[in-house]
Amino acid sequence: MERSLRGFTGAGYDKGRPLAVRVAWFAVLHLVFVKWWFPARWRPAVLRAFGARVGRRVLIRHGVRVHWPWRLETGDDVWIGEGAWLLNLEPISIGSDVCVSQGALLCTGSHRRGSRTFEFDNGPIRLEPGAWVAARAVVLRGVTVGCGAVVGAAAVAHRDVRPGTLVVAGAVA
Repeated sequence: MERSLRGFTGAGYDKGRPLAVRVAWFAVLHLVFVKWWFPARWRPAVLRAFGARVGRRVLIRHGVRVHWPWRLETGDDVWIGEGAWLLNLEPISIGSDVCVSQGALLCTGSHRRGSRTFEFDNGPIRLEPGAWVAARAVVLRGVTVGCGAVVGAAAVAHRDVRPGTLVVAGAVA
């Protein structure tokens, strides 16, 4: 198949907020939210101001990027490490007592491989209570990481991870 990216339409994808809100979020994200000097204790409040539902005692370190705050929900006692990227074109739900470590990527977006124009194939991500997404790990669209499961450092979770399971370097251990 010959791909034609010029024909991409993004049909059916709704960004969830008006352009002015999206522009305001990107300004806050890049000018303040990600900066090392911006207090971690203020980050949950900023996310809430843009529509996120953030639990209590949530720690968000510097360098964390959240694409659309209004598509983020966390439980209580969540840690999100430096440089993590929550690319949430669709909802990301993070249960209580979850750790998303440094440099991890939660990516709800993808494209239809068989689409000539590479249209979207997005899906939500759910991290159940007690899960851990370790440093530089990746969780892809449509995946649920079960209670107490671990996606190990640099591993990729491309399908659901059963509760208590360990995923290492793309394999289940």
